[in-house]
Amino acid sequence: MLNSSNNLLTASLFSPAVTDVAGVVVGVGLGVEGLIVGDQVVAMLKSLNGGGLAEYAVASANLTVRRPPEVCAAEGAGLPIAAGTALQALRSIGAKFHLDGAGSKPLNVLITAASGGVGLYAVQLAKLANLHVTATCGARNMDLVKGLGADEVMDYRTPEGASLLSPSGAKYDGVVHCTVGVSWSSFRPLLSDAGGRVIDITPNLWAILRYILHGVTFSKKRLVPLLVSPNKADLEFLVALLRDGKLKTVIDSRFPLGDAGKAWQTSIEGHATGKIVVDTQS
Repeated sequence: MLNSSNNLLTASLFSPAVTDVAGVVVGVGLGVEGLIVGDQVVAMLKSLNGGGLAEYAVASANLTVRRPPEVCAAEGAGLPIAAGTALQALRSIGAKFHLDGAGSKPLNVLITAASGGVGLYAVQLAKLANLHVTATCGARNMDLVKGLGADEVMDYRTPEGASLLSPSGAKYDGVVHCTVGVSWSSFRPLLSDAGGRVIDITPNLWAILRYILHGVTFSKKRLVPLLVSPNKADLEFLVALLRDGKLKTVIDSRFPLGDAGKAWQTSIEGHATGKIVVDTQS
């Protein structure tokens, strides 16, 4: 059992089952190894049950990792869903990550909605993997996204940003698609002929059907719906990046537990820059 000192709401969630938490272990079940009472941890709760908006939560040991003192609870609570999604999306494109600083071959990647919860992590992780990053976001967040490492940043409300064309003219080897309302036909001419991929982190039925179609027709350019597979190894990797100062959690706002409704309203409005944190100790 976890005493949740900080819980997270994220604009990318479409369910009230909040799953991302950080806190202190107050009890462990039989057979649990590697965790003891008093450990500071980051955890992802089961998505069907959630339960993060509470002072206590039950977490699986398989999705709970120790949080080092260099990482505050609010920073750690931002990781599981958003950073995990960004990490797996970039790996689907071909990005390679190593803590020793070695990255993948230089690829061109587009990140849409780059100032959102997933997008801000995706920009940072892409640069750690030695990728060339083109990003779209609102005008007020362009400096933030640029400061996190994006090579090219476009305001999605301008004709240039809406076109999604790289200012450098380069074709994309991959797209981390963090928003909705952009058709496959808009992405297809922007992708590398060698086999560009659009990783859709919020896929609908049509995205899944198109993915199947691309598979059976052996298309080099593909739309790939991302079904995130949470795992402890990824969470440990991400926490280590935070610890070492190679990754940061951008926090949009913080609310006490009693104002969780306001936090949720801020989330569903869809204009948060980074993460929204609910703190049970405020």
